[in-house]
Amino acid sequence: MDSFKDLKVWQEAHYLVVQIYKITKKFPDEEKFRLIDQLCRSSSSIPANIAEGQSRKTTKEYLQYHYTARGSIADTKYHLILAKDLGYLTDDDYTRIDEGYNRVGKMLNALINSLKKMDNL
Repeated sequence: MDSFKDLKVWQEAHYLVVQIYKITKKFPDEEKFRLIDQLCRSSSSIPANIAEGQSRKTTKEYLQYHYTARGSIADTKYHLILAKDLGYLTDDDYTRIDEGYNRVGKMLNALINSLKKMDNL
């Protein structure tokens, strides 16, 4: 793999970050330094950790960044629930983005398992 950008999991995670940025523009201004900031940070952490992990020298280091990305998925999914419950997201938007993070989580888990098998971890 030449670049982290070639990874399907990175591509999907990046796409979802762009969707988060677009959708949070509709949130109330008072959420700018609260929920909007949290959603943008946690969602962008996912592809950022996938990218940074690929630059590491060992599989163990690479895996650690993927574990961090997986944690950021859970963080993002919670903030999406909160945004929906506060009425900032429609049910359709919530479902669409949540399903996207479910896909990213599955792809990330598959990549983690593959790396563990390759390195007998």
